[in-house]
Amino acid sequence: MKQITLISHNEKETLDFGKNIASFLKKGDTIVLTGELGSGKTKLTEGFLTYYGLENEISSPTFTIVNEYIKDDINIFHFDVYRLEDSSEFYAIGGEEYFENGICIIEWGEIIQDALPNDYIHIRFERDKHDENIRILYITSCGKKYDKILNKLI
Repeated sequence: MKQITLISHNEKETLDFGKNIASFLKKGDTIVLTGELGSGKTKLTEGFLTYYGLENEISSPTFTIVNEYIKDDINIFHFDVYRLEDSSEFYAIGGEEYFENGICIIEWGEIIQDALPNDYIHIRFERDKHDENIRILYITSCGKKYDKILNKLI
């Protein structure tokens, strides 16, 4: 397990970080985003999708649980599991089958912690107490698979 901390001073930096991390990921990879409402989780996802030229297609999956985006031969699954009671509801929709079929971005992933794959990148968003625009991102590689990627993000 490796952890790095990144400071985002504004929405553009969060978008840029999303684009940057997207450049390293491939089918079978998972990112879990946690943090309070409005802390930047969807903004990072927007940046991620921008890397694939899908910035005009993003919508929050709050009411649908998962949105699927396809670019060339890459499926990107954007989950918002905020409304799920627990991981049993995630399993009920066949959620675990998505992990190997594309890149998964899961907002509020702590709700389905026991359903997550062994290896994933966890990004926890925290607001700065003194500046409403600043976000502190704590990025952790859960499992060893992503340690090298975190080294490249520094």
